[in-house]
Amino acid sequence: MMRKPILAFFLLALFATANAQTKLTVEKIMRDPKWIGTSPSNLQWGNDGQLLYFNWNPGKAPADSLYYITISNHTPVKASLQQVQDLNTTGNFIYNQNRSCYIFSKDGDIFYTDVKSGKTKRITQTTDAESNPQFSFNETKIIYTRSQNLFAWDIASGETLQLTNLKAGDAVPVAATAARGGGNGAGRGGNRDGGAAATTQANSNAQEDWMKNDQLQYFEILRTRKANRESGDAYNKSLPKTKEIRSINIEDKILQGLTISPDGRFISYRLTKAVANPKNTIVPSYVTESGFTTDINGRTKVGAAQPTSEFFIYDRTRDTVIAIKTDSIPGIKDLPDYVKDYPKQLEQRSKNPVNRPVTFGNLLWSPKGGTAVAEIRSRDNKDRWLMLWDTANGGKLELLDRQRDEAWIGGPGVGFGANMGWIDDNTFWFQSEASGYSHLYTINVNTKERKALTSGKYEVQDAHLSRDKKYFYISTNEVHPGEQQWYRLTIADSKQERITTMTGANQVSLSPDEKYLGVLYSYSNKPWELYLQENKAGSKAEQVTTKAQSDEFKSYTWRDPEVITFTASDGATVYARIYKPANPHPNKPAVLFVHGAGYLQNAHKWWSSYFREYMFNNMLADEGYYVMDIDYRGSAGYGRNWRTGIYRYMGGKDLDDHVDAVNYLVKTYGVNPQHIGLYGGSYGGFISLMALFTKPDVFAAGAALRPVTNWANYNHGYTSNILNEPYNDSIAYRRSSPLYFAEGLKGHLLICHGMMDVNVHFQDAVEVTQRLIELGKDNWQLAPYPMEDHGFIEPSSWTDEYKRIHNLFETVLKK
Repeated sequence: MMRKPILAFFLLALFATANAQTKLTVEKIMRDPKWIGTSPSNLQWGNDGQLLYFNWNPGKAPADSLYYITISNHTPVKASLQQVQDLNTTGNFIYNQNRSCYIFSKDGDIFYTDVKSGKTKRITQTTDAESNPQFSFNETKIIYTRSQNLFAWDIASGETLQLTNLKAGDAVPVAATAARGGGNGAGRGGNRDGGAAATTQANSNAQEDWMKNDQLQYFEILRTRKANRESGDAYNKSLPKTKEIRSINIEDKILQGLTISPDGRFISYRLTKAVANPKNTIVPSYVTESGFTTDINGRTKVGAAQPTSEFFIYDRTRDTVIAIKTDSIPGIKDLPDYVKDYPKQLEQRSKNPVNRPVTFGNLLWSPKGGTAVAEIRSRDNKDRWLMLWDTANGGKLELLDRQRDEAWIGGPGVGFGANMGWIDDNTFWFQSEASGYSHLYTINVNTKERKALTSGKYEVQDAHLSRDKKYFYISTNEVHPGEQQWYRLTIADSKQERITTMTGANQVSLSPDEKYLGVLYSYSNKPWELYLQENKAGSKAEQVTTKAQSDEFKSYTWRDPEVITFTASDGATVYARIYKPANPHPNKPAVLFVHGAGYLQNAHKWWSSYFREYMFNNMLADEGYYVMDIDYRGSAGYGRNWRTGIYRYMGGKDLDDHVDAVNYLVKTYGVNPQHIGLYGGSYGGFISLMALFTKPDVFAAGAALRPVTNWANYNHGYTSNILNEPYNDSIAYRRSSPLYFAEGLKGHLLICHGMMDVNVHFQDAVEVTQRLIELGKDNWQLAPYPMEDHGFIEPSSWTDEYKRIHNLFETVLKK
């Protein structure tokens, strides 16, 4: 008689428990991410293309392990220790052109493998490290680097030849000088002391010999190391004497980029002179095991002196070293446009034009070695030149392509040393933003005719030349700025075939035989899983892993945020993601999440790297907030003009885009303009500060996490691109740094910052804190995290930080 009530009670309790499990809280979201599930990563194919390796952690172990599948069996298997070791070697296999053999480095030695026989020969076995093997001399020899010099091993004869004799400056023989000084000052007493010293020395030597023999007798590892050292010494003596080779003194400079032409005639290298005694920042670490504060040696700041470099080519046939000069490079003396804002600087620099400092990339040799292309960048990063070096015309540099950007050179595939190379001896390929979007180009090095292989208002985000050099495999966002798809592009007619079709991001690893794709795929509300697909149009991707979402994670219905667009005040189209509440709070509050890094994308259709913030945004929407995150000016994925939209004014158009987002929310969803908040980390923290300081009537509350407050404190590589240098462009720094606008604060501000942050230093939080104190502001708080770097590690820190953010929004935006 009592069974039905008991059953009903049990079902109600079970239903209540299920509902409790689906309710999001900060404590739940910010736990160790393993609670979400486990996604595969780091795809790598085996050498024969039959095995696909990946890192994975389905058992929630402390760290990921290596797994693999085969083309015939798609069930993941944990790799053996031997496979792990072999894979570390497979990653640096270098094949000859017909792929009949390959070379690789392992444990500091060089190995050669014949593919047909499968036999591997050890080329070197020394105590010194050999590295960077490559084929040269028309693939008859194997070149490698040892002690900053090039050596050649002949495949047929097995003989080794030293190719270069690069030496650092000679040191003063201090020991010999000191010994001579001691003898001169001894006198007669010195002679007697010298005799005693000789006796003592003899006794000491006998004692040391006994100790040495005793050690070698009882410790096997010492005997092994001694034998290896003696073997290395014998190998050194067997090499050709260096006096037969031109000795090149590199002085106190750093040798880099040591490469050789395919025919073995030319050797190129770069010499870099480091800055003497650079002034580095110091980051104190307060909570330590010793109980004493320790200092972490940090980086330099923007505007600090930079290393200088020179580029040389050694002609082995003529025994001549050629210094590559920049005088003839077109536009080498051009001034940037921003100096027009500084009349005195413009006048001075116009009267005394000088060659701008440049940085050299490695020479990229044509297949037969008759010509080479040098990528040269101006130090101010406003020019990239591709210069042809022709061995037949005296080695003069000729311009192939110049990309000039009054902001800075960048974009997918345009980074220094990025996507470029040779298709044949006449055709060079590269990527450029010349059209406003990063696209793929070829140029005939004889006629200088340039051809665009792709075009349109989308980006080629990655490109790989096929083995037969008839196709490119490219990843683009042509379908939608928030998608990544894989295509095969025919070079002859620029015809594209789309191979991946799943909506979202398809991050592809191509098998060595180019028959299969390993695909890491995700969607907006679905973390990354591994798929396998044939590399042809119309083929279906087969899912391999299924552990990216745990049962607990799947118990909540995660939103698929709609990717929308709105029109900015200057007419530009802004992409955004919107999280809409099922039951809006009566106050109709809204929160903007600001992604970090500046040049990054988050209004997309794949699983975000900001997964904690994604979950937090879902929680806020559950609690009645409208939430939006936008790809503001400076974000990735939208071409050159969007990328450089923050040039000389961070907190300008990028912040205006957020104000326009607020206007969109008010107009479209009836959001209350008096109840708007925002939060973000790093660059997102910077925007949050600028919003509260310079747009105080728009934003009622904001959380600035690890924010830059003074751009003059940040690093050189990133900041000088966007704002130039503080002493050359003070206007840009003055209007871009929140520190100078703190008096505008009206709303409620939370600052959270790791005290061990070696990226954006805690100094930034301290400086703005002092400004707020001096200004008498009282509606702000600082939460320091003594043991955290830029990216937090500890779940307790994440939890504390986001509880504070949540409390800020709850107490301010819902009043």
